[in-house]
Amino acid sequence: MDTIKLAARVTNIRVSPSTAAAQKVRELEAEGRQILNLTVGEPDFDTPGSIKDAAIEALVAGDTKYTPVNGTLELRKAIRHDFKTRLGINCSLDQISVGGGAKQVLFVALMATVEEGDEVIIPAPYWVSYPDMVIANGGTPVIVDCGEDVGFKLTPEALEAAITPHTRWVILNSPSNPTGVAYQAEELRRLGEVLLRHPHVMVMCDEIYDRIWYADFDACSILGVMPELANQALVVNGVSKSYAMTGWRIGYGVGPRKLIDAINKLQSQMSSCPSSISQAAAANALTGDQTSVAETVGIYRERRDRAHWLINQIPGLSCRLPDGAFYLFPSCAGIIGTTTPNGKRIETDLDFVLYLLEEAGVAGVHGGAYGLEPYFRISTATSMDVIERASAQIARAVGALS
Repeated sequence: MDTIKLAARVTNIRVSPSTAAAQKVRELEAEGRQILNLTVGEPDFDTPGSIKDAAIEALVAGDTKYTPVNGTLELRKAIRHDFKTRLGINCSLDQISVGGGAKQVLFVALMATVEEGDEVIIPAPYWVSYPDMVIANGGTPVIVDCGEDVGFKLTPEALEAAITPHTRWVILNSPSNPTGVAYQAEELRRLGEVLLRHPHVMVMCDEIYDRIWYADFDACSILGVMPELANQALVVNGVSKSYAMTGWRIGYGVGPRKLIDAINKLQSQMSSCPSSISQAAAANALTGDQTSVAETVGIYRERRDRAHWLINQIPGLSCRLPDGAFYLFPSCAGIIGTTTPNGKRIETDLDFVLYLLEEAGVAGVHGGAYGLEPYFRISTATSMDVIERASAQIARAVGALS
């Protein structure tokens, strides 16, 4: 007899839909299916050699012990310098927390601040993990639809309308996963003005993609635009995406000292500290030669441009040009209501994504997983050959609909 009782914080949340989609691809491939996988939000490049060398040097030097809970001094100095020179954010070293990936920093920040009855405003479309992170920590996600008519961005009016006395956070993700849209400085300023009128509301800025940038305006952060929000903002970033270091698991947050102290207290009980070797590698990534970042962003841009053009040639699909990250979020509104060759009616974006998987051998993630329908997400963190072939197979599958 199964006597294990799971806590509500586990049973109330989902497995990440993007993780589930990637697992489905692996299962089909194990069965011998040839699948063009556009689900994975992970760079297809290797970690640059200079960063690996820094890790090896740290290993050889014996830097294999516990580090301070909030990260090594070397890494925190590198983070402080990067935030100041690139984003105009000034902070002290004790306002920085280093964790096992940006995802952990986001989760622990919510753990430190959210209780039963607290609300967290999440603009949709959103990264799939945000609502479940809130639920796992006892809070209530307040989803605000931010459709294509407002550029997939939260407006000051929508933010103001969503705030209640129970609101603890609003989450801003720029550039966004899944849309790739990014906020401009004036847009952030107007949102910041709303937040200043509500000092009980903090803003959690997930900026993990802010180096993978294509827009004709500079990358910016709300804290750099409005330093007066220093007591209301947590800016989270990491090395996973820009430096192809997903497996190294280093992320970091800059915020008010009281919040950072709480995050560090929780981390001291959870994992003591992040990997010492990974921290040495991350410090090198932030302070070393940035040529590899520029080169990979150039390749991502070429892929984005080509995928965007190809998708927009397919009847029934349309897609905005992303400002950053490595995703496209096409609308499939023109497909809804059509019928497959097998006589099945496409009623939702999930139906369409499953049709592409079964009939075209192309894997994406349906828009409903990100809180907005009818769309689907495809990753361009893959080769141009895969993008070309996947687009051609999507076009053929769409052409077979009636």
